[in-house]
Amino acid sequence: MGYANEVGESFRYHLPRLVRPTYVIAFGYCAADALTSGHNKWNEEEGALMTSSQQPEASKRMEDPNSEFPSSRQRNTAIATFDTLLWQLFASVLIPGGTINLVVRTANFAMTRTTFHAMPVVLKKWFPTMSGLGSIPFIVHPIDSFVDLVMDHTTRKWIQPTV
Repeated sequence: MGYANEVGESFRYHLPRLVRPTYVIAFGYCAADALTSGHNKWNEEEGALMTSSQQPEASKRMEDPNSEFPSSRQRNTAIATFDTLLWQLFASVLIPGGTINLVVRTANFAMTRTTFHAMPVVLKKWFPTMSGLGSIPFIVHPIDSFVDLVMDHTTRKWIQPTV
C-alpha cells in the first residue's frame, strides 16, 4: 500500500488520472502505520505500568493523571507515532515517488529521442512504464537504509524517548 504511488508514477503517461489517487492511498497507508505504531507503543507502555504497579514503591513513581505536562507514556507514544509517520513519508512516498518519476521521465525522454526507427511503437510507448515498474524492487532497500541513516543522525537524536 505504501508503494501505490510508485505504480501510479509508472503509469503517469498512460493513466495520468491514476497518479493522485495512488498518492492518497500511499499517504493513507503512512497515517495508518503511524497510528498503529502509536497504539502499539501506548499498549506497550500500559503493560510496563501495570507490571510496575505491582511493586510497592511503583505507586509513588506513577505520574499524576491531572498534571498539565504529558506523561512519559504520552511522550513516548507521540514520539513513536511521529517517528513512524516521518519515516513512512520519506521512505514510502516522497523519495520513491520522485525516483520512479525520474526513471519514467528519463525513459520517456530516451524513447522520444531515439533515432532507431526499427523499434516497435509498442515498445516505445510502454518502455517508460515498464522501466518504472521494474525499478521498484531495486530502490526499496537503498531508500529505506538511507532514510534510517538520516533519521538516526537527525530526528532520532533530537527527540529521544524517555527511559
